[in-house]
Amino acid sequence: MSMATLTAPSAERENYLNQEYGIRSWLLTTDHKRIALLYLLSITFFFFIGGFFALLIRLELLTPAGDLLQADTYNKMFTMHGQVMVFFFLIPAVPAVLGNFLIPIMIGAKDLAFPRINLLSWYLFIIGGLFMLYTILTGGVDTGWTFYTPLSTQFLDTHVVAAALAIFIAGFSSILTGLNFIVTVHRMRAPGMTWSRLPLFVWSNYATSIIQVLGTPVLAITLMLVALERIFKLGIFNPQMGGDPLLFQHLFWFYSHPAVYIMILPGMGVVSEVVTCFSRKRIFGYKFMALAVIAIAVLGFLVWAHHMFAAGISLYAAMIFSLLSYFVAVPSAIKVFNWTTTMYKGSISYMTPMLYAFGFIGLFTMGGLTGLFVAALGIDVHVTDTYFVVAHFHYIMVGGMVMAYLGGIHFWWPKISGRMYPEAWGKLAALIIFIGFNLTFFPQFVLGYLGMPRRYWQYSPEFQVLNVLSTAGATILAVGYLLPMVYLLWSMRYGKVANENPWNAAGLEWMTASPPPTFNFDQTPTVTWEAYNYDELKEVPVER
Repeated sequence: MSMATLTAPSAERENYLNQEYGIRSWLLTTDHKRIALLYLLSITFFFFIGGFFALLIRLELLTPAGDLLQADTYNKMFTMHGQVMVFFFLIPAVPAVLGNFLIPIMIGAKDLAFPRINLLSWYLFIIGGLFMLYTILTGGVDTGWTFYTPLSTQFLDTHVVAAALAIFIAGFSSILTGLNFIVTVHRMRAPGMTWSRLPLFVWSNYATSIIQVLGTPVLAITLMLVALERIFKLGIFNPQMGGDPLLFQHLFWFYSHPAVYIMILPGMGVVSEVVTCFSRKRIFGYKFMALAVIAIAVLGFLVWAHHMFAAGISLYAAMIFSLLSYFVAVPSAIKVFNWTTTMYKGSISYMTPMLYAFGFIGLFTMGGLTGLFVAALGIDVHVTDTYFVVAHFHYIMVGGMVMAYLGGIHFWWPKISGRMYPEAWGKLAALIIFIGFNLTFFPQFVLGYLGMPRRYWQYSPEFQVLNVLSTAGATILAVGYLLPMVYLLWSMRYGKVANENPWNAAGLEWMTASPPPTFNFDQTPTVTWEAYNYDELKEVPVER
């Protein structure tokens, strides 16, 4: 089916163009694209709240003495930074924004399988966010983002129940989104869109959805038990009342390690789309790439206790979980190898999305390699609860997932907004973020190896130079994150109008208008080509 056929004017599209654009039409919409934009606004808000807490943390660590924040306040800063960033930005970012917007279009569907449930998932996210804001404004919580017991079950004046309720509600938003994606991919693919023709972005979000549906209820039940223990003085996790704090860690990490892949798998899907487009080549080893995301989702459920090597678990269990942790690195390595091979002898265009993809591959690889260190029992005992673990986690989550998220936003921004952004500013922001990130977190590897513990508001003076470098990097990183918000908003009014396919990319989403009409396609497309048919699209993208 030709592009002209897919984008021909229709009565439905005219009605869409003439519809009311008031607040009510947005708050009651069932259009997956509008819901994606509602998520975009929401998670951007929480990103800057979490970033503000991070800035306070780095300013406190500028000097060895605790001279900016009190100890209790510092505890609340790193707790709320983690909770906001993990549960209200990192987990929903790519699936809720880019997945919501793109998955139906990529598979040739008119919408997600359950449009009203999709809207409900956003409302649940907002309700959970409001509880988190209540927690922040009324004094915060100081247990660490992991809610470790007995800290979270001690009956102190801290808002553990409100924070747990916030994440409990947001978890149901995640479950509903995952369920919606699974049913949509199974039931609503266009004719000819076989499993072997699905874009890898869809495969990645499909695997992520499986983790969301199977893993999130475990976290929800765990946090509910913490709240019940605090309210009714039950002895579930508190050892003073006969409870078992290690049981909490097992339950929490059974979800929270797979949650790492909820955050990173969609980013891998973004990078697959960007690399193949700007290399002008089919993705190398498509079937292995698809199988790798499923393997990551499955193996991710088998390695949770590597977070507990220093917690007192059986040595034999620790050895098994250490071995399994090495296995889960294999499918991730396959993906990095295949991205690199795809670029080999490709006609590479160094556009903004591709720069973010380069950043993702480099930083994710660094984070993955240091993950092998913490999977080794001997080294993990030394670096547990030091800044080495902080740096490793952020290389995966911030260096990996946030780079992929920004790369995806830039890649699909012409499709989302119908406008092009200033390419020079995009490249500058990508460079600033890459430099700022490495200056922020690489010194923390050294700090952790030297023995600086995390979550301390004071530290030994010999660590100050590296902490000053880290704080300087965080300042640069903040500038890099602010820039895209400025020029993307500018582009919505003043940017050059984008055509249907400004990158000359493969995929159904590039065969409809920019932005797409209400039901994406005026006629259901029939797919007759293989995924990533760049051998039929020889033109190289032109800088704009």
